[in-house]
Amino acid sequence: MSEFPILSLVTFLPLVGAGFILAVPGGDAEVVRRNARSVALWTSMVTFLLSVFLWVQFDTASAAFQFEERGAWMPAFNISYHMGVDGISMFFVLLTTLLTPICVLASWETITDRVKEYMIAFLVMETMMVGMFSALDVVLFYIFFEGVLIPMFLIIGVWGGPRRVYAAFKFFLYTLTGSVLMLLAILAMYFTAGTADIPALMEYGFSADMQTWLWLAFFASFAVKLPMWPVHTWLPDAHVEAPTAGSVILAGVLLKFGGYGFLRFSLPMFPDATIEFAPLIFTLSIIAVIYVSLVALAQEDMKKLIAYSSVAHMGFVTVGVFSLTGQGIEGAIFMMLSHGVISAALFLIVGVVYDRMHSRDISTYGGLVHRMPVYALTFMVFMLASVGLPGTGGFIGEFLVLLGIFQVNTWVAALTATGVVLGAVYMLYMYRRVIFGKIIKADLKAIPDLNRREVLVFAPLILVVLWMGLYPAPFLDVMHASVESLIEPFEQARAAASGVAVAGR
Repeated sequence: MSEFPILSLVTFLPLVGAGFILAVPGGDAEVVRRNARSVALWTSMVTFLLSVFLWVQFDTASAAFQFEERGAWMPAFNISYHMGVDGISMFFVLLTTLLTPICVLASWETITDRVKEYMIAFLVMETMMVGMFSALDVVLFYIFFEGVLIPMFLIIGVWGGPRRVYAAFKFFLYTLTGSVLMLLAILAMYFTAGTADIPALMEYGFSADMQTWLWLAFFASFAVKLPMWPVHTWLPDAHVEAPTAGSVILAGVLLKFGGYGFLRFSLPMFPDATIEFAPLIFTLSIIAVIYVSLVALAQEDMKKLIAYSSVAHMGFVTVGVFSLTGQGIEGAIFMMLSHGVISAALFLIVGVVYDRMHSRDISTYGGLVHRMPVYALTFMVFMLASVGLPGTGGFIGEFLVLLGIFQVNTWVAALTATGVVLGAVYMLYMYRRVIFGKIIKADLKAIPDLNRREVLVFAPLILVVLWMGLYPAPFLDVMHASVESLIEPFEQARAAASGVAVAGR
């Protein structure tokens, strides 16, 4: 199996499924829709099972890239087809392949127009996302990184809400603008180092001045993708207008591109600039955690509230990444994974009542526990996970991030911790208004509880959230060796600085 290109199979199998859907002949519209859904579901499920096989076969003791594949692509320019995963990227591949079949299942009954094209867009996007997390050539990475924009732009712009075109163009322009600067940085790196190979670029020592400019160029792209304050304003519009499954994949996977980019490029390739700009990141992250949490508290639209909560949670992630400690970085990775599952589930929670009432306003609801007890219980699990209740995946990530940053700066740790309190305030406030109280509105007196398909959608997400919270070792063990290798240069720099300080005294 070591010579079998399983990583390429995981990456491009969804593209094959998209080709099958494209080849589905016309005829009876309902038959075409059913065939498109079935092909998309089975393709994404097989892809997920193959990615689980990668996890099972992963060597947790090694920090090296595994399941590597290399082939000649543009040999004249020293650019190759190079794929592989390490302990940092492994779970992002799994997160992508887990959420895609859930998105397909969640759209089974709600998307009835252009179903064939919709399923093709999701499968193409899955290939781009898995490829981005697996690419070990910077040119290949950039192609996958930008390729995601096209299907996501179409999902928002074609199947979104009333202001879908505005939201789609805003999403596209924000992300593309930052990516253009990253492309210029990639070209500068290529001409300086003479290679596009990511492992080789990690070992190449760029000058301090060049690191500064390269770091800023990559930051422009990753900050928008994450998104960081103040370049986060595209996110609420995109979430509100996107269909439910579009919001799921946007919050669950696409927001992780920025955090992954910092870990794959900024820290290992530009270590001096990373140390220099860490205070800037801490400042922006604290603003995101506190200010955006207060903005979330003022929202009346459930989707907007969850969208702003995502920005606040990503503030935790950047604090953990730039703490440059093992606990902080592992906590940031763990938090991105848990947030991917929890935020995806919360958007699905909103989608359930939106499909029934066609409203996302909190004021529309109240007293749903009397008519939808299973829904209320499911909502409670993910709401508590979002606020970091011990025993859920949300707690482990937040705890490790705070543990890591506390070793570096206690003030940053204290200010970041306020996000835990504020998160509990706005999530509990929304839950109380939607779920508890008396049913006053006549429309709610006949609202049905979760059906079998919806239970099937939420069940695996609940299991993952509880698994990550109660037994996080299988997740942390995989990333530990890669994170230790990543922070080794920073620990050496800290040790050298401490030695100089001691000698000076």
